Amino acid sequence: MSIRDHQIVKELAHYIHEHPAESTALMPLYDAVRDHARRGSCRHNDRCPLVTAGAVIVDELHRVLSLRHGGGYSLAELAPEPQDDSLSGAALRLLAEEAGIRDVWTEPGSEGPFLVDVTRAAPEYGPRIRVGFRYLFRAHSGAGFPTMIETGAAAWVPIAEIGIPSVRERLHGHLAGAA
Repeated sequence: MSIRDHQIVKELAHYIHEHPAESTALMPLYDAVRDHARRGSCRHNDRCPLVTAGAVIVDELHRVLSLRHGGGYSLAELAPEPQDDSLSGAALRLLAEEAGIRDVWTEPGSEGPFLVDVTRAAPEYGPRIRVGFRYLFRAHSGAGFPTMIETGAAAWVPIAEIGIPSVRERLHGHLAGAA
């Protein structure tokens, strides 16, 4: 039985409870992952969703840390690896490896996924969908490696410039509720 499958079931159940309006879109994923957890393997001919974990890091000025990707900046995400014991742990590992950030925190009650977004997976994954579990972390703007910012490998981007509408809208709603 995969810890990852059980973690996904747990995180999805929590997220669906917190965001019931999104349950219709997420129930097929929930059912597939529950099936994986019960059986201990995939019997869906490798057409199961590609699950990723990502971190949305907001600083004290309400800017989001983004990493250089191609010609612009994007929010970092990755597929969990065998050593990851949770999706949020995978997101924290990504923060440490890619941006050098270890000094982050979550707001009380915000430990679960901040957003679960569903898109098509990259073409190399075939007809699969990608399900991104995004976790919200807070950090001071000086928390990363200064050289990451100086060299342009990372940048603090205003929320209005985030290219993923669902992340931008959720952040606006979350930060307005926290004010």
